[in-house]
Amino acid sequence: MRPRDDEELLLECQIFNVVRKWTEGTDGRHHVRQIIRHPGAVVLLPRLDDGRVVLIRNYRTAVARHLLELPAGTLEPGEEPVLAAHRELAEETGYRAKSMRLLTSFFASPGILDERMHLFLATGLEPGPTALQPDEQIETVVLPWEEALALARKGQIEDAKTLIGLLFVELLRAT
Repeated sequence: MRPRDDEELLLECQIFNVVRKWTEGTDGRHHVRQIIRHPGAVVLLPRLDDGRVVLIRNYRTAVARHLLELPAGTLEPGEEPVLAAHRELAEETGYRAKSMRLLTSFFASPGILDERMHLFLATGLEPGPTALQPDEQIETVVLPWEEALALARKGQIEDAKTLIGLLFVELLRAT
């Protein structure tokens, strides 16, 4: 991830960079913004044949607690999102999908971040071993679809990508 010509690299990290970007406002003056440059990510909504959804309970250091989430992961340089989707599903849940269908893509937080997330529906699931990273604290949680939606309604699911994924698929089911 190299900064663009009109950007200055402020911080280079393993997964993302922070840059300073200059833009011209409607007032004709130059304005400065700090932006997080991210390679993008995949989000998976794994559905078992009986309709249950596979979530993960994931410890998030940034908020110092476990969150109930859909499996997800960062794209490797040059990696196709569908390949990352298969990789992340297997690593985090142990499941392998016979079918991986792209539903939509969205920006996670476009006010400060250029990360595009690709939401996939994973079906035809077969269980297998996980391959967690040493710093990951992840537990697989399988719930009935209605229970997952009820947790979202009650505010017990706080992760944005998970809320988007659950509600987007529920919207598709309703149409």
